[in-house]
Amino acid sequence: MRIKTDFLIIGSGLAGLSMAIKASEYGSVTIVTKAGLNDSNTVYAQGGIAAVVNPEDNFENHVKDTLVAGAGLCDEEVVRKVVTHAPALIDELISWGANFDKNESGTYDLNREGGHSEHRILHHKDNTGFEIQRALVERIQAHPKIKVLENHFSIDLITQHHTGALVKRHHSDTECYGAYVFNRETGKTFTILSKLTFLATGGAGNLYSNTTNPVTATGDGIAMMYRAKGVVDNMEFVQFHPTSLYNPSEKPSYLITEAMRGFGAILKTIDGKEFMQKYDERGCLAPRDIVARAIDNEIKTRGDEYVLLDCTHLDSEKLVAHFPNIYQKCLSINIDITKEPIPVVPAAHYICGGIKVDTDAHTSIKNLYAAGETANTGLHGANRLASNSLLEALVYADWAIKDASKYIGSLSFNDSIPDWNDEGTSHPEEMVLITQSLKEVQQIMSVYVGIVRSEVRLKRAYDRMWIIYNETEDLYKKTKLSLPLCELRNIINVAYLVIKHAYSRKKSIGLHFMI
Repeated sequence: MRIKTDFLIIGSGLAGLSMAIKASEYGSVTIVTKAGLNDSNTVYAQGGIAAVVNPEDNFENHVKDTLVAGAGLCDEEVVRKVVTHAPALIDELISWGANFDKNESGTYDLNREGGHSEHRILHHKDNTGFEIQRALVERIQAHPKIKVLENHFSIDLITQHHTGALVKRHHSDTECYGAYVFNRETGKTFTILSKLTFLATGGAGNLYSNTTNPVTATGDGIAMMYRAKGVVDNMEFVQFHPTSLYNPSEKPSYLITEAMRGFGAILKTIDGKEFMQKYDERGCLAPRDIVARAIDNEIKTRGDEYVLLDCTHLDSEKLVAHFPNIYQKCLSINIDITKEPIPVVPAAHYICGGIKVDTDAHTSIKNLYAAGETANTGLHGANRLASNSLLEALVYADWAIKDASKYIGSLSFNDSIPDWNDEGTSHPEEMVLITQSLKEVQQIMSVYVGIVRSEVRLKRAYDRMWIIYNETEDLYKKTKLSLPLCELRNIINVAYLVIKHAYSRKKSIGLHFMI
């Protein structure tokens, strides 16, 4: 089977869905998503989206806060462009049906989060991402020119490597013609030919044992880009959210939004002592990398399993009204946040690096764009400022389609692409070969390539990962495709990139902390 589409969009978060809505004005659109339309990192974004909409705020403040959080590695031109484009795109998002909380006066109820000098976080209670996703999904499902393939997994990008054509060594000579896609329900793999392809596959939190990301976040776009010989950069900068709910039996880890600390919650050790002032004068509102390292250090030096986030001194009615989902979640495990503190631990949360793109969202491969967490735009530098991620996805999706609209009319399909060939393969003999390797990868990354690193740890991680990589590639060549096998392969590729980039950067900066 073959499908032809003008625009192929892989991923169904904010970046992918907003690109699809805009691309539909210029041609046919096909969205490929490996689960359902609502299974994305966007859904899990509690805090909100940062933008200068308060008259008392200004663009310079937002730019400065982003640059400070990014530890000097942000691209300042990118930061300024993103920040200044934000208000107009927020208005567009609202026109699509997304709702943000307002005060009694009718102005936006803006939160403040760590690293921000002003209240500039638009939110919908404590489930902003869910609200944004709801609005976009409703619009997508009602659109006649957008085809959605749920429960379909993109295996690899199609480039000249698959046509038998001579490929030069330089990255910019590679072109993308679509993707090979695996139907999870039928077990069949087919070809989607596209004029332009867009990667919006989200993050890779499942590199680690403890993550706030959904189980679908396995770095698929980054891994496909790496195998297609495209440029992937800054993978050493993995952001750990300082405060996920300590509930070891639950995956993914439940996120306790940073907005709660902006609301006045205080971090304490198990014996009730505040500790953040020891690490940073901004205390609990320091940027995430500092707070996560502080918590990690307290846990390790004290031998505790978690620290406490104390809200008991706050107005209980306002607390519950502001964070109703967190209140109910904690109540479900017998914690009343108005009366007792929340046990929290850091968890893998966001990849600041990724597929290198320019300000048109172009990748190093022709006819291929990337946006959202899977992309490395230069906005985040060495550490993402809270609530800049949804903003980045929205802005780069807009820039991608504006650029793509100039070229779509002059492009054609490449009909010389061969079909997927899985002859000579058999079903996996034992699923344990896949599940055990996944556990090993997550354990290696958590222990050796986590919040604190060293050359010795990274070398050990590389040596262990090399063995698992070879075992998995051998399994991949012999067996029929399955989602767990493909995801494992992608996770290993991305883990390798994190280790490699971390080992190359000898000095600590931002999220990359060496001892």
